This record gives sequence, structure tokens and C-alpha cells, in this order.
Amino acid sequence: MKVIIVGCGRLGSELATRLFRRGHEVSVIDNIAAAFHTLPPNFHGRLIEGDALNQDVLIRAGIGDADALAAVTSSDSLNLVIGHIARTMYEVPNVIARNYGPNCRVLFEIFGLQVISSSSWGAQRVEEMISHSDVRTVFSAGNGEVEIYELAVPEGWNGHRLDSLMNELSTPVAVTRAGRAFLPSSDTLLETDDVVTISATFEGIEEIHRRVKQPAEEA
Repeated sequence: MKVIIVGCGRLGSELATRLFRRGHEVSVIDNIAAAFHTLPPNFHGRLIEGDALNQDVLIRAGIGDADALAAVTSSDSLNLVIGHIARTMYEVPNVIARNYGPNCRVLFEIFGLQVISSSSWGAQRVEEMISHSDVRTVFSAGNGEVEIYELAVPEGWNGHRLDSLMNELSTPVAVTRAGRAFLPSSDTLLETDDVVTISATFEGIEEIHRRVKQPAEEA
């Protein structure tokens, strides 16, 4: 796979290294030559010094037949513009843009770009860890709008139906009992120490967390 990475900061350097080690053909663009020093000595991808908004720079990086482009500079506006150019002018199949300021994220969505918002995602993860120490996040989709959680069933919910724990912003995925997982139905009866895997929004898991903290009869 041919991948272009725009921005060779900490994220760009780590991403370029990981992709190169997996055997992909990687081109890295940065307007500061010293930025390439963050790459390991055994990195043998293509390094292009220059402004990624310059058409010649993008062509030298191989955008004409690139399979993916990641715009991960420290500038939201630059990432947005480069991502839009790659997607609309050069029809790069897979374009990902990094977003810093949460207030700018809606612009990336308007332009139809896949966006990684480290500030929003990181803040949500810290909030979850503070609020739900007994709920473990195992997978995050998008920028955390929907996540997969694992919840251990407390004694107070033993013998109660799974659907009485769920809400409209959550969906049960699996129940693990005595080390064996199975697909539950709405009338599955919970047992103490079952591990319930749940797909939910943050608001959905908040409500589940509220319910599980009180006896099932009162939830």
C-alpha cells in the first residue's frame, strides 16, 4: 500500500515508522527538514521537504497513485485543506485528517473527512476513567462516539434480565460466563460475575453505570 503522511511530528513519525515496518511504501512530507530526524535510522521511506499545499510537492510524494493519505500536522486548517484536496482533486481512496481544536471538528465532518480528534477522544477517555472505574473500555469507534465496554455483573443483579440493564443508547454484544462467551438475548438472566460486553454511547454507559450501582429492583 502506498501511503503519504503530511507532517513529521511525533504522531507523523510514529505512524510512518509503523507503516514502513509493516512493509508499506511510505512518503513523508514536512516543510522543515529537521523534522525528519525524528524518524529511526532504518527508515527508508521517501522524504519530501516542502509545502504540502504545493502541487509539485504532492506529486513528488506520489499522490497520483496513493492508496491513503494522513494529514497529521499541528494545524487544523492545513490538515483540513490537504485532506480535501487529496480526496476531491486526486481521489485518494482513504484520507484521514488530524483535528486539534474541538470547535473545528465540525468542519472536517462537513467536508466528509475521516477525522482523528485527539483532544476530544482523550478528554472523554479520562472522563470515563474518572467516572467509571468499574467499567473497562475495550474498543473505541470513530472518536469515541460509540465504544465497547466490559462490565462485571454485581451480586445485586444476579438472576435479573439483561434487558432491564440496557437502555436505548446501548446494545448488548456478548456475555462471558465461567470463561465462555455467548450471544445473549433480551431475556438472558444475569449471574454474579458475568462479564457483559456492551456497545454504547457515553450517555448510554452513564445510565447503565447508574443502574448497576443500585439493586435491580430499584433501577
